[in-house]
Amino acid sequence: MNCYFKKYTLQFYKPGGTSRGVLLSKDSYFIICEEDGKKAYGECNLFTGLSYDDRAGYDGKLKEVCKRLPLEKEKILSELSEWPSIYFGVEMVLKDIENGYRQIIFPQVINEHGFSIPINGLIWMGERQEMMAQVVSKLEAGYKSIKLKIGAIDFETELELIRFIRKQFNANDVEIRLDANGAFGLNEAIEKLKRLSDYDISYLEQPIKAGQWEQMAALIEKSPIKIALDEELIGVTNTEQRQALVKTILPQLLILKPALVGGFAAADEWKRLIEEKGGSWVITSALESNIGLNVIAQYTALGWSGYAQGLGTGQLYTNNFPSPYTVDAQGLHYHTNRNWDFSLLL
Repeated sequence: MNCYFKKYTLQFYKPGGTSRGVLLSKDSYFIICEEDGKKAYGECNLFTGLSYDDRAGYDGKLKEVCKRLPLEKEKILSELSEWPSIYFGVEMVLKDIENGYRQIIFPQVINEHGFSIPINGLIWMGERQEMMAQVVSKLEAGYKSIKLKIGAIDFETELELIRFIRKQFNANDVEIRLDANGAFGLNEAIEKLKRLSDYDISYLEQPIKAGQWEQMAALIEKSPIKIALDEELIGVTNTEQRQALVKTILPQLLILKPALVGGFAAADEWKRLIEEKGGSWVITSALESNIGLNVIAQYTALGWSGYAQGLGTGQLYTNNFPSPYTVDAQGLHYHTNRNWDFSLLL
């Protein structure tokens, strides 16, 4: 077996606006293992400025992993807890090899027609008119769950967008979920949550910056809206830390991004911890290519929570890899009669 990696730059169709800035492109790294003319692919989704392993030595670690992988296989995973995106890529490529180099990672979820998962429609940040156009487009398409990124533009404008949805659809018809990406201060968050509570918001992700456990716990205790943790989970790499976080903050929801939290084993542990406290979770992609999205989708299809999942990002790029997936208002769909095309990685 020969293993190596390639860096690949994904290009956005349109700039993606978040409270952390505007995204024009997204780099990802692919571990490729080749044996007897067959190839397995694992995506190491390094998210610049966000991933715990976004640090010096990343390329060197990938070289080391690719050198050792043919002989050590699963054994190497135990050494990658501090490199969550690489862990996920290795986990992915090993499961692909195990299941016959077909990008079928969890075969039990794929029936003769494939599978489908309910997802939210994502509204990127931008100018008012641009965001309104996105909202109108998603509603006209029939999305029943709308997720808005907030915190970078005027709050009154964001409320106007939310009111626009609620004037047409009540909470039983269209769910509204929000993501602040840690944009608010504590006192500011309390006031904004009170105002947002008039609009039947399903939940708000990461209202304040990660790492403020006591402040987040106090905010959750006062909040009239459910709070979901997202960035808060990044860099929490062992069982003891995870238990302490959930016990201290007592969140109602966790947003689980396998590439950022350290793969499926970590996601499984987060699920168990939040469910023990009576909470729930949503699986969300983190701007992976279709290769990473495929594995996350199959993992999610093993059994998702009662919420629509956050897996609609495969349509964002001009140079994504043709795959068996389509996306519409009814969900993310895997089709058994569609094929992969990995020629862009040659």
